[in-house]
Amino acid sequence: MRRIAESELILNPDGSVYHINLRPENLAKNIIFVGDQDRVPKVAEHFDSIEFETQKREFRTITGTYKGTQFTVISTGIGPDNIDIVVNELDALVNIDFETRTVKKEHTALNIVRIGTSGSLQADIPVDSFVLAQYGLGLDGMLLSYDCEHILHPELEEAFIKHTNWSPKKAYPFFVKNSETLEKILDSDIIYKGVTATAGGFYGPQGRILRLAIQDNDLNSKIDSFNFNGTRITNLEMETSAIYGLSKLLGHHACSMNAIIANRANGTFSSNYKRAVENLIQYTLDKLALS
Repeated sequence: MRRIAESELILNPDGSVYHINLRPENLAKNIIFVGDQDRVPKVAEHFDSIEFETQKREFRTITGTYKGTQFTVISTGIGPDNIDIVVNELDALVNIDFETRTVKKEHTALNIVRIGTSGSLQADIPVDSFVLAQYGLGLDGMLLSYDCEHILHPELEEAFIKHTNWSPKKAYPFFVKNSETLEKILDSDIIYKGVTATAGGFYGPQGRILRLAIQDNDLNSKIDSFNFNGTRITNLEMETSAIYGLSKLLGHHACSMNAIIANRANGTFSSNYKRAVENLIQYTLDKLALS
């Protein structure tokens, strides 16, 4: 069995994995991702008990129990590159033996749910609502560093490229499905569903113009109007496609939930976005704890 070299899987002197600073015993199988490290205690304040806390760089983690179910909440920071670090290191904690540096014979699947904030691209999805991503649309290219063709959806990709007249100089756009198991757990009649697009940046990659011209001034309107057999793009952020792609490749369940705090189609912004996020945290924990 192949031994993973020290340069490939880096461990801290205390045996924790390098970036996120966790040991296998610190991790629950139900994991909540948030972007902002200050949101970690906002989730953890719902816990009935707290068992472990740590922070290294932007990666803050609290593990505890809510209604009899153990959770780990961890901040990923911003962007697909950080997701690459966090998901790979979480997988290593449960599926690699740190003593022998070999892959374990028995695979452990994690449940990963992102609780984030996002702007809606569709006029009919109001601020303060919740969006569940059935697909992640990767516009950033990170996942394409992996052998991933078998989990992607070429018919959606081809339709999107044609509809947007996508520049071949940009990263190839890809679609990856969520975990239908988690979707069923998290779904309800108050949930909007669709495609969450993942950009590799906040300004130009999401069509924002300050002092720099962008490659395609009409890209946002093209994204807004994309519809493939009823599948449309609901919102734009910077993590979901990376979470979905890596989780599916590694055999984990993942679903992305976003509180809509802005509607870019009609220019509105939530009057109390913190309450919207708090409501989504409560909703998600309750759904997962009951499953």
